[in-house]
Amino acid sequence: MKIFISIGECMLELSAMQKDLWQMSVAGDTLNTAWYARACLSNNWHVSFATKIGNDGMSSKVIDFLNENNIGTDRIYHDSSRTIGLYAIHLNKGERNFTYWRENSAARLLANDQKILKSMLKDSNLVHFSGITLAILPPEGREKLLQILGELRKKGTIISFDPNIRFKLWDSLDLAKYTISKGACLSDIILPSFEEESKCFGDNKPIDTINRYKELGTNIIVVKDAGSSIYGKDKFSQLTCVEIKKKQLVDSTGAGDSFNGVFLASYIAGFDLENSIKKAHNISSHVIEQKGALVPIKEVKKIFKSNFYT
Repeated sequence: MKIFISIGECMLELSAMQKDLWQMSVAGDTLNTAWYARACLSNNWHVSFATKIGNDGMSSKVIDFLNENNIGTDRIYHDSSRTIGLYAIHLNKGERNFTYWRENSAARLLANDQKILKSMLKDSNLVHFSGITLAILPPEGREKLLQILGELRKKGTIISFDPNIRFKLWDSLDLAKYTISKGACLSDIILPSFEEESKCFGDNKPIDTINRYKELGTNIIVVKDAGSSIYGKDKFSQLTCVEIKKKQLVDSTGAGDSFNGVFLASYIAGFDLENSIKKAHNISSHVIEQKGALVPIKEVKKIFKSNFYT
């Protein structure tokens, strides 16, 4: 049995259904990625989510939710002094805006104890993390996580990284640039979004993003570009450009996370770079046509098995 671990913060999500009526669900960037990876990977893979949550009733919803959907909770630890974060989504023509309540989130302490952190990630074949995972941690925890990821990579674990740059989470632009670059140096696969990279690093086009991360030693780079062509590069192929058809945007929440999960599942299952990108886009374009980050797993499986690309 191979082990896929996605590490980071999950939160309770409030999404508006109609005036003064909100729906609650469980989500978060790396959890969303685990969801789509679970939907697309074979039963030869065990998919787990690694984090810290509280012992309260709201935190317990995470355990119940993941167990119901065959995502492992064996890498989740509890902190009785803290709880789970909360956010609300406000949509404007399909584009999302968030309001957060995460100051007392237990996930901020997920890397405080090096022994627990190593236990979270042990025996992994692939570990996925994000810039949000790094941004919510205190400096000491951030360094511990990066150190352990580096050790795992040396032992053969595939390290996947989505920079997922949320500028409000970083104390400064310089800190964001330094930390994201350091994370990239430890990663085999990087899945950046061009708009964020352009704002953070000044890239003029996706090929600039690819070249910059290639110089940092990343072998597989796929640049998402919010409805425009997707560019990718790995050691087996020349620069790959996948032209895509734009879909009607209902809700952009989870689009990049779903792309990540499907791409990783495809690539480690043996699909080449171009087909992995196509499969990932096929599902992420379906995600943006409906509300919420998580499409039912059975529905994702059906689309993933299809060879019809939209």
